[in-house]
Amino acid sequence: MGTHSIGITIIHTFQYSPSDSSELKTDSDSHSFEALELSRSQGRSQRHIFGRAPGFGACYGFINSCLQSLVMDRFGQETWDKLSSLPGVQDSFMTYMVYDDMVTLSLVQEACSLLDVSAEVFLKLFGEHFFLFCKQAGYDTMLRTLGGSLIEFIGNLDALHSYLALSYQEMNAPSFRVEMTDDGKMLLHYYSDRKGLHHIVPGIMEAVAREFFDSKVTMMVLNQSEEDERTGKKEHVVFLVKQTKQASKTRDQDLSSHRGEGLFTTLRDRCESLAGTKSGWDLIRAVVLSEKGSVHCTFSPCYPDKLWVEEKAFCDAFPFHIVFDEDLKVRQMGVNIQKILSGLQARDATLDQNFTIIHPQVTFTIESIRKFINSQFVLKSCKDKHTKLKLRGQMLWMESLGCMLYLCSPKLRSLQELQDVGLHLADLAQHDVTRDLVLLNHQRLAELELTNQLERKKEELRILSQHLEAEKEKTETLLYAMLPRHIANQLKDGKSVAAGEFEVCTILFSDVVTFTSICAACEPIHIVHMLNSMYSKFDRLTSVHDIYKVFPTCLKVETIGDAYMAVGGVPVPTESHAHRVANFALGMRIAAREVPNPVTGKPIQIRVGLHTGPVLAGVVGEKMPRYCLFGDSVNTASRMESHGVPDHIHLSTSTYSALKDAGFNIQERGQIEVKGKGQMTTYFLMGNLLVSEDSIMGRDDGGTCLYREDYGQSEKEPDGRTENVLRDTSSDGVIAPDPSQIDPMAPFAWDITSPFETNDNSYNTSASYFNSRLCVLI
Repeated sequence: MGTHSIGITIIHTFQYSPSDSSELKTDSDSHSFEALELSRSQGRSQRHIFGRAPGFGACYGFINSCLQSLVMDRFGQETWDKLSSLPGVQDSFMTYMVYDDMVTLSLVQEACSLLDVSAEVFLKLFGEHFFLFCKQAGYDTMLRTLGGSLIEFIGNLDALHSYLALSYQEMNAPSFRVEMTDDGKMLLHYYSDRKGLHHIVPGIMEAVAREFFDSKVTMMVLNQSEEDERTGKKEHVVFLVKQTKQASKTRDQDLSSHRGEGLFTTLRDRCESLAGTKSGWDLIRAVVLSEKGSVHCTFSPCYPDKLWVEEKAFCDAFPFHIVFDEDLKVRQMGVNIQKILSGLQARDATLDQNFTIIHPQVTFTIESIRKFINSQFVLKSCKDKHTKLKLRGQMLWMESLGCMLYLCSPKLRSLQELQDVGLHLADLAQHDVTRDLVLLNHQRLAELELTNQLERKKEELRILSQHLEAEKEKTETLLYAMLPRHIANQLKDGKSVAAGEFEVCTILFSDVVTFTSICAACEPIHIVHMLNSMYSKFDRLTSVHDIYKVFPTCLKVETIGDAYMAVGGVPVPTESHAHRVANFALGMRIAAREVPNPVTGKPIQIRVGLHTGPVLAGVVGEKMPRYCLFGDSVNTASRMESHGVPDHIHLSTSTYSALKDAGFNIQERGQIEVKGKGQMTTYFLMGNLLVSEDSIMGRDDGGTCLYREDYGQSEKEPDGRTENVLRDTSSDGVIAPDPSQIDPMAPFAWDITSPFETNDNSYNTSASYFNSRLCVLI
């Protein structure tokens, strides 16, 4: 989009506070909202109004940042997040970076599509917002000083763009020309290289008139065509501008009105007193003289009878000026023009042979120049390839001589360009502000380059910060897989984690039946694949039932390949710990049937043991801290697994007591001899009569939760964070899980060392193993 009006290329960082509201904000320009709604109701015929014509160039990131500000400020942060997530749309822009126009056009089109508005309405909104964007960026004073009226303001826009181009060479600004018709109508001519963007102009002009001139402007397109007499900016749109004062008057306006009425009364009384003795012009002259100058006439300049300037003094005072006639033949020039471009002194030299018009982009004829005589003209020398001189100045038509005076000075951006054209500061006239401009702009360019570098570094840091945040999330995910979340957070903060006693929890142990035989008959990689498939399914079930997976080790810290341990009620106490672990065990048995034995190809079988009792838990170690469980309850749970039966879930008496009235199908096994424990009455868990298999496996589409205590409330973790759980309950009190709330588990690569040997008879396990068991929670 380049630089569409009012300093659209004013490159500056703008800070704003986007609203959280997704609704459109309106100020005094409430018509914008009405137009927006009307656009939504009338369809999208103009959405692709932009012509992707050749000649599209580039624009600074300031324009894209303004578009971002418009969406965020008027439609909310969420809308911008949706827009920036679309393909081909960036989420941030660097103010000083030059972007291809197609980036901007794509952003506008995607915004129109997302917001469901036409391009015309959106561009007008952009025009209004852009004016405020520039004001808040710190350019309010500069814009106010462009002119005392709207006509003067528009007439100086090209001059402002020309000044800004000294610092920003890539800008491609539109051009504006005001024409007053014989019947007093105001026409605004808009020229641009980009088709379809003229809807921005009414938005800007309405905001300017409202903010600076306390008036209301309405604009209507009279004509839209391609300009034949221009060499560039072919898009030519003519607007009819109607300007009316606002209804409200200020105190100063009221005072001025009263003064005018008083003056009129005084003049009327004076005329009546003199009417008897004077008439005509004598009466008017008497009234004026009697008021002693209280009636002021409009200023009228006074010109001398002859020009009191010597030819030589004029050429020295204005070393860069050219006078040419209607045939473009050079009649006169300044001394420095003669020095640099000696070819102009030839007898029949014409201006178009030595220069090309850079701005405005019109054909090099006297008629075109006179038509755009209020514009600032930039000429570039073209005859001498070694000379890169550019002249910038004003055209003045001298009717009596039939000649045009081009009063100009070199267009320079820096001291380096001054040297490149072979000039020195001494060659510039003392009164020419180009001297000061070159020095100031040289410093300005250095500051701009530094600012640009800082912005690039800022963008690099932002990207690095995003990558760092992504890596941090990966690290935290791995850490939370090894330690409970609140325990890990305390360790990250450098705090010590004190050991704690849990009065009651339910512990689960399981192993694979005939695992030793399977290992002897298979390649290690087949064992890894089998365990990975089985444990991935188990890990998912821990999220379904909200229990913690525990990795069991013996006191020698030797990995036990086929053993799997989980606990409910630790580290976050919960009343339904036994129900959770029981349902988890049922899910384990179902999941194990989906994993084939690598030797026989049949589903593998597991033994599961459960026990409920007290444990002590705490963090052990510094280099590799582990959250460990200690106590006889761990040993008892292990014995329930080792003394169990393949494809059965073995329960201790305490676990049976916690489950007997909860709708579970439980069968008594009777008394058995348990190593180190003596005679124990144990039970088999056969199923859950109240919950379907899909609910246990977390495949229920109902989105319900299994446990009544979680329904309609928030669980608070020990570190103070609240985790909202959206769940529904059924009539029987059984609640199924929401699959969307299940945390996806990352796949694990299993390291198989000497496996824990299990005896198929389940009663001959070495007693030394059961003396104590250390359980590591990960």
